[in-house]
Amino acid sequence: MDQATDAPTRRTTHATLAQARVIAPVRRELRHAGVLSVLAGLLWPVQAAAIAWCIAGWANGAPALERAAVAGLVFALCAALRALLDHRAGALFFAAADQTLSRERAALVRREARAPSATGSAAIAALAVQKLPLLQPWITRYHAAMMRVVVLPPVLLILAFSQSWVVGLTLLVAGPLIPVMMALVGMAAEEASRRQMDEIGDMNQMLMERLAALLDIRLLGAGEASAVAFGARAEALRERSMAVLRIAFLSSTVLELFAALGVALVAVFVGFMLLGEIGFGTWGTPLTLGQGVFLLLIAPEFFQPLRDLAAAWHDRAAGFSVVAELDELDRAERVEPLGTGAAAAPLPGALSVQVRGAEAMVPGGRVPLPDVSLAAGETLALTGPSGCGKSTMLAALAGLAPLASGRIDVCGEPLDDQTADAWRACIALVPQRPHFADTTLGDWLDPKGAGTDPWPALHLADAARVVEGLPEGLATRLGATGGGVSGGEARRLMLARAVLQRGDLILADEPTADLDPETAQRVIAALERLRASGRAVIVATHDPVLAAAMQRQVEIGA
Repeated sequence: MDQATDAPTRRTTHATLAQARVIAPVRRELRHAGVLSVLAGLLWPVQAAAIAWCIAGWANGAPALERAAVAGLVFALCAALRALLDHRAGALFFAAADQTLSRERAALVRREARAPSATGSAAIAALAVQKLPLLQPWITRYHAAMMRVVVLPPVLLILAFSQSWVVGLTLLVAGPLIPVMMALVGMAAEEASRRQMDEIGDMNQMLMERLAALLDIRLLGAGEASAVAFGARAEALRERSMAVLRIAFLSSTVLELFAALGVALVAVFVGFMLLGEIGFGTWGTPLTLGQGVFLLLIAPEFFQPLRDLAAAWHDRAAGFSVVAELDELDRAERVEPLGTGAAAAPLPGALSVQVRGAEAMVPGGRVPLPDVSLAAGETLALTGPSGCGKSTMLAALAGLAPLASGRIDVCGEPLDDQTADAWRACIALVPQRPHFADTTLGDWLDPKGAGTDPWPALHLADAARVVEGLPEGLATRLGATGGGVSGGEARRLMLARAVLQRGDLILADEPTADLDPETAQRVIAALERLRASGRAVIVATHDPVLAAAMQRQVEIGA
């Protein structure tokens, strides 16, 4: 399929996805809001008729005060009712938008937390925080304008034809030019919005990568080069954003021109008709002053829904881009972890791990795992180059990466969906990057809330002095990455937490990475004390000193 044919097909697909994913779940709220918004718009012809009746009466010598009072009362009542209807309609539209954002964001976070795709965390964060909110104006502005434009212009067109076929014909010719221009502009706007969304995701990904490698960047003296690269990316995002704004401003200018010309033609016709210079255009009788004023008042309102729709057209393009990205993420290849993640009693039986002929499933392929066996009180080091599968091996042993072939037996039973939750109650995972929840250190160390005294575990992990050195001790709240403690201290705190989890097996991913030799030796000594207490330990590491401290070594990919 060539590009010219593919573009309309893609737009149709996006529209269908948007209706099914965003509009359908809140259709009832949107329908109620649309009815209220349309009713508010239908009150303007009543107000216009009251004004025209008042002015016509003044011109014919009727009592000015009496007519003004009646017309003013009608106008004020309609204005108050319009305000109430618009307020309620807006509340419903925004409630529907908030409901949509909450639903999509919760589904996105829940799915990525349980079964992440190959998409980077920065791109996911950009989608959840920056892109998803673009659905709100699409619902509250574009969808609202679309519902109004379906009803109000035809009603006003009928009213215009009832007074003058020339005015009705003028509106009928000028009105459709706006949707035609919107369709032409929409093709460029959707593509520009898509490029802007891509650039936002790329910039966030770059920022996360630079922050993660900030220490290396400083050590290598690459700060200036990184700043230049980031500046270039920011400039690219500015250009993409300006492209979207240029299209929006251009479309608004063109559409305002058509609307202004339509209103001007109506005004010229009405003026010449009232002056007697034109003798055609009505249904037999000359146009009266009241009819002329009425037509002049409803002509701008005929174009207003179309102008509102044009102003919100880029919101539609942005919304379609977000829906397309959500759909692409839905179809991304994922690997579901074993079990349900629910709390469970530890798997009974003596601790044992056996891996035989196993291949772990990962997004995009399979990773062969070495055959290993482990019992309580034993230690094992998984070595090998970066990307060989050490972290995947730990994930498979924890039931977080299912097997494509082979088997893993734990405590004498196969590791599968039925045993995974109970097996995870027997192990403690020490990730490579420390992460501390927004709670006190005492609560974080006791994830099961058992109220266990943490000090024996802290002493076992050589972390007691770390806590004693904190301003508030166990009541201290550390930052997400352990602000206030060093990398080695954070690792030892994580080991203490693993002890308090009462894990019979400790799975540690690069526990000495980026640590100086003295600090790394303290972590290694803490792991040795864990082994001496009867726990089994498996580490994935590049550190030859740590690997040599373990009883056995297995090189993955050898």
